[in-house]
Amino acid sequence: MFSFYPIFAILSILAAPIAAPAEQATAQENRLAFFIDWLFEEGQKLEEIPLSLLIETATEKSVIPIDPTDPKTLQILETIGSEAEELLRELNNPDHPIHSVGRINEVSGHIEDYLQQKLDALDGFSCDFPKTAGGRIQRSGYPDLRLVENSTGHVFYIDPKLYATGSERSSFRSFYFEPKLETSKILDDASHLILGIAHGGRRPDGSWHFLRWRLVDVSSLKVRLKAEFQAGNRDLYRADSTVAEGKVSGKIR
Repeated sequence: MFSFYPIFAILSILAAPIAAPAEQATAQENRLAFFIDWLFEEGQKLEEIPLSLLIETATEKSVIPIDPTDPKTLQILETIGSEAEELLRELNNPDHPIHSVGRINEVSGHIEDYLQQKLDALDGFSCDFPKTAGGRIQRSGYPDLRLVENSTGHVFYIDPKLYATGSERSSFRSFYFEPKLETSKILDDASHLILGIAHGGRRPDGSWHFLRWRLVDVSSLKVRLKAEFQAGNRDLYRADSTVAEGKVSGKIR
């Protein structure tokens, strides 16, 4: 039977209170050894992991599902949807500066800026880029925006994402969550929404074509963990690990 325990054992390292250095190191080594042993067991698959459970384990903050019967929540969703509609109208204007952006991936930052300004300007709402646990604004990583309905204090984390129309069934990675204590941007019990914006690529005149939007509640999203042990050049080519080296001598042809 599949067990999530090894994964959450690793996540608990991130959320655990700071202990004495030696005690903490031993606990981490034991958990990591258990996780690695489990990882290599035949038949184990790191799939169908509830995102809400990962977030709650890593951050100790609850993921609040959208209640489709709550009038106040529906009003808030309608407000977000109205801003998404206006966003598409503005972006599809051929005179909009967004059409000078070379790559579709670079459009995302402009969309985040637009939504933050528009949602923050609405009566009864405040919207900003979420700060990390370390107290600084970090644009990269999940989520992108923190919207607060002021009268209730209900927090909505919103993550705008662009996708090519017709790719809705693609299995290519389009979402990731990286649980880190210091750089975590999830500091509230909140609802979590993806604002997906479908695009049709470039028109014949070179402008980008934006087609539709979709608001998704990710409280029931299941994610996968890709097990990959990696290192960069700064890890590989350390002076204390180099046992021999040389360079080309003489004239290079």
